Amino acid sequence: MTSFSLQAVPQDAASWKALAVRCEEAGFDALLVPDHPGSCASPFVALAAAAAVTSRIGLGSNVVNAGVREPILVAADVATLDVISGGRARLGVGAGHTPAEWRAVGRERPDVAGRVAHCLAFTEAVRALLDGEPVRGGGLDGEPVRDAVLEKPRPVQARIPLTLGTANSRMLRWAGEHADVVGLTGFGRTLEDGHQHQARWRPDQIERQIEQVRTGAAGRETPPELEALVQMVEITDDAEGAAAPHAERLGMSVADALAVPFVLIGTAGEIRTKIARNEEQWGITRYVVRQPALESIAESVFR
Repeated sequence: MTSFSLQAVPQDAASWKALAVRCEEAGFDALLVPDHPGSCASPFVALAAAAAVTSRIGLGSNVVNAGVREPILVAADVATLDVISGGRARLGVGAGHTPAEWRAVGRERPDVAGRVAHCLAFTEAVRALLDGEPVRGGGLDGEPVRDAVLEKPRPVQARIPLTLGTANSRMLRWAGEHADVVGLTGFGRTLEDGHQHQARWRPDQIERQIEQVRTGAAGRETPPELEALVQMVEITDDAEGAAAPHAERLGMSVADALAVPFVLIGTAGEIRTKIARNEEQWGITRYVVRQPALESIAESVFR
């Protein structure tokens, strides 16, 4: 069954609570908050406020910046959110691509291999702490040996659902082996501004990314679900015309731009057909869309 999550950030108390309620009522699976310290809200504080006015919807990070967070603190935040929400917490993790965010905590952003290694060590530590296991041995980035355990609070859920968001081959294989959800971002090299990325959106590139997940998941009884981070949502009866400027900017054909799972453009019927085709072709059953797309998805998918 296909599910949609909404990524959003609070602007004020009243509208944030109203958004959380609307998100739940509309039929979204989860409300998610990004993590960019210094330029957006603290995810777990925002999600705690959303927990107070909702009762069913999942609540999670999309995604925690592993480069600037500490495992024990993130584990405590997730466990606390799980307790106060009655077992609705989700954990999404990413490697952290923005240099300014690393510098803000006194660290220099490593190269790709360094960020990947750091992210996987971070994720393994948080996963262990949430599962009630002690974390001992070498710390991250050559820091002193750690001896950490999350005694309290303990999560309500036996296992907090874990999403790893990436397009990196090593991380995709790790996610295939260990994660509950693999968040396909389609992100390539980070551009000079530290925020934007080259797109790895061509169908052959997507297929290679999913193949890495399959390789990691070989031998798992239940493989992870595949989730696409949607960048463009538009309800229109002229899909080609609406997609053309985006295709030109990305250096893709219009047909390829309309085919990738990171774009949902067309009539309600065309979007539903595409969602079914994405599941058949790639096995993608989950989507994350941003706040401006809430009503479009509610009208085109949930009705």
